[in-house]
Amino acid sequence: MARKHLLSDLKAPASSATEVDGARAAATPQYAPRGAIGAVSRSIEALKSQGLSELDPELIDAPSVTDRLDEDGAQFEEFARNIRENGQQVPILVRPHPTVEGRYQIAYGRRRLRAVKAAGLKVKAAIRNLTDDELVLAQGQENSARQDLSFIERALYAAQLEASGYQRPVIMAALAVDKSNLSRLIQAATQLPDDIIRLIGAAPKTGRDRWYELSSRLAVGGAAEKARALLSTSDVGSLGSDERFVRVFDAVAPKKPKNGKVQADVWQADDGVKVANFRQDRRTLTLMIDKKAAPEFGEYLMSALPEIYASFKKSKQ
Repeated sequence: MARKHLLSDLKAPASSATEVDGARAAATPQYAPRGAIGAVSRSIEALKSQGLSELDPELIDAPSVTDRLDEDGAQFEEFARNIRENGQQVPILVRPHPTVEGRYQIAYGRRRLRAVKAAGLKVKAAIRNLTDDELVLAQGQENSARQDLSFIERALYAAQLEASGYQRPVIMAALAVDKSNLSRLIQAATQLPDDIIRLIGAAPKTGRDRWYELSSRLAVGGAAEKARALLSTSDVGSLGSDERFVRVFDAVAPKKPKNGKVQADVWQADDGVKVANFRQDRRTLTLMIDKKAAPEFGEYLMSALPEIYASFKKSKQ
């Protein structure tokens, strides 16, 4: 089930783009586009019967925006060992390179490509003529089927796509998220320093709330520099990604004064406005809106709170 309904015919006409089985139709989000974008939801199993090619891995380049952070060496070695012992079971998807004749650009399967290349083998690939939007959708649909991208990988990918000029409907379809959740993903990535994200890595066990909290902690003066210095040390750099996150998270935690109370931190918006102060401990989180810095925002936040909470509950399902 995990690898069905992907990319059997990206060029299908709009009239056939929605002809999917009942199970898929029930699972398709209402915001999913139709036409060429809707056609992304075809079956990947059909790729096996459509004449795969064996390509030299050296001829395949990465796309302009990649969907994964570099994974830990031990994880990749285990994956590569499986490829060496059992061969490549699932093909990758590539398109002819849009600007360099004789080369290709990968849509998905970067780990498989890397592992096959390390084994000194040819890589099994399906070659499709994809537009930029279709390539992004192919990446997103494949990852949605596997559901193994971490929160921060999804957030960084969404932010990079938007920065590269992709329209939000395309990004929403690629990541299978609605408008509000896409905004949250992009906000999470843009509020965190890109280099710190990459130094920490995918952190697959670390969820949205912890990354948001790290963003707030890094906004305090000197915290980002402290995090970079910590991540550059060999003992922290050699840890797993989730462990690196924990070390940074703890290192930039608010300091408790002698009276035992946690000092308030400042939350700063993308436009530089210091909208609120917050204080939290293990039992509570107190948010204080600065009405002088952001007039009427407090009232807006309270009116939107039911929707925010409902979205939060939905994300936990």
